[in-house]
Amino acid sequence: MAKNKLFRFAENETFPNLIQMSYKEIEKGVPLKGNWNKDFFKNENPIVLELGCGKGEYTVGLAKRNPEKNFIGVDIKGARLWRGCKTSNEENMPNVGFIRTRIEHIASYFNTEEVSEIWITFPDPQPKEIKVRKRLTSPRFLDIYKNFLAKDGIIHLKTDNIGLFEYTVTEVIEQHQHELIYLTRDLYNSDCKGAPKEIQTFYEKKYLEQGIPINYVKFRMKQ
Repeated sequence: MAKNKLFRFAENETFPNLIQMSYKEIEKGVPLKGNWNKDFFKNENPIVLELGCGKGEYTVGLAKRNPEKNFIGVDIKGARLWRGCKTSNEENMPNVGFIRTRIEHIASYFNTEEVSEIWITFPDPQPKEIKVRKRLTSPRFLDIYKNFLAKDGIIHLKTDNIGLFEYTVTEVIEQHQHELIYLTRDLYNSDCKGAPKEIQTFYEKKYLEQGIPINYVKFRMKQ
């Protein structure tokens, strides 16, 4: 293992805003479940998740623009999470937290309607048909999110992958009659305003330099 990874893993242990639990600990119960506002953020502001957050660029970017909300980035890669944790601690951002876990386990961390909004930014598109269930917008994952997302909660998907985008729009949103709020297949040539355009990840900037259009959809799950 590279030295910088070992360094990051060690520093991760010192960050007060990073939650890391073993599978056995999760099975026993997550103490913060239902208590994020009271015990972690110390306020009653809405909680927003970024799933598969990588380096936490969107989590930190959203938190800077929306101090009236709390933001939690979720990813399994500790070396990537390190960047978001370090930045948010150095900049003293009390409305930012991170969880290191698999998305499959995320419902173990939150109580019913504890989360108001979900962002999924440039996830692994899982292009093979045999891996459809691993797509973070698949019905399998939406059923997981229903355990903790508010009834009027919003889900955002931002991706360069047209296959994942069309699957989400046609096979998930349309077929399951979820409420479509906004859709564009070319974000930066659309009338969309706010965070979808204002925050760009490292890889998003590379896609744009290559002339690859960015797809964005915002929807609410059918109850």
